[in-house]
Amino acid sequence: MARPAFVDELGIVAVGGRGGDGVVRFLRERARPRGGPDGGDGGRGGNVVAIAEPRLNSFVSLRGLREIRAEDGHPGGDANKHGANGNDAVLKLPVGARIIDSDTGRIHAVLEAPGESAVLARGGRGGMGNARFKSAVNRAPRRSTNGEPRETRRFKLEFPLPAEIALCGPPNGGKSSLLRALSAARPKVADYPFTTTAPQLGFVSLSDSDSGAVVADTPALAENSPFIRHLGAVKLLAVVSDLSVGVDAVVAAARAAVRALNKCGCQKIPKWHILNKTDSLPEEERREVESMLRRAFPDSRFFPVSARNGEGARELKRALVEFAAEVRSRA
Repeated sequence: MARPAFVDELGIVAVGGRGGDGVVRFLRERARPRGGPDGGDGGRGGNVVAIAEPRLNSFVSLRGLREIRAEDGHPGGDANKHGANGNDAVLKLPVGARIIDSDTGRIHAVLEAPGESAVLARGGRGGMGNARFKSAVNRAPRRSTNGEPRETRRFKLEFPLPAEIALCGPPNGGKSSLLRALSAARPKVADYPFTTTAPQLGFVSLSDSDSGAVVADTPALAENSPFIRHLGAVKLLAVVSDLSVGVDAVVAAARAAVRALNKCGCQKIPKWHILNKTDSLPEEERREVESMLRRAFPDSRFFPVSARNGEGARELKRALVEFAAEVRSRA
């Protein structure tokens, strides 16, 4: 069964460090008032290096980063001292990230193993100090060279992001609104059915320190939904039900969604039920719906939420993040 082609993308500019300039200096000591040239070479500019970090599973930590710049090389000094090299700038990417040259469209590198690295932009070589130009015919050269210019390159970063959790269910159940409430994703939201025509990804986390969960908002389910066949790689199916349609309709829609999933080979994937739009029903009716669904799906977990006002969203976030962490620990 094919894996879903979810891809996280990010554009970035890599700027290497400029090479340090060589300098013109002459030895000036009391015992050697006519000492020779001793200007040192400049240091090499730093490189921008991408490295595969196994603890990362998305580009979420890089959001807002548009440019990464290495340090310039330092100029040479007297006494033929070599200028310090500029420090490299290290860009940590998840294992499996593809680095594509934005100007040519060619793949620059694929980081396939932990610790694998690739240079994105090279630093310029340092210039030569005047000590380099001393010769038998030119004992006091006043010539030096500047450091080489920095290299600047534009890249598109891609990471195939197999969603761990898929939000699924009947049309207009509020899946897109729920993903907006749980993550920074901004899928299309409208008051008519089938607004999601392609999967939308969101990264759900409780804090910057947790590893989060990759959640997909999938197109609406129907008996013959073509997208269902791509759900075999996810680890959890979260069936989103719209409480505003009434008690009997909610249960019928949830049964139809699970039946459609099971017919396409998803029987063994755990299924949770998310009861969305809790703000649309009185408490008594909400409990009645949940009770009926619990009888219909005794092995499931249930999460009443409201994407509109955020009720229950944090509890659902925590459960999704904990589930994803448990799945990764078993991998």
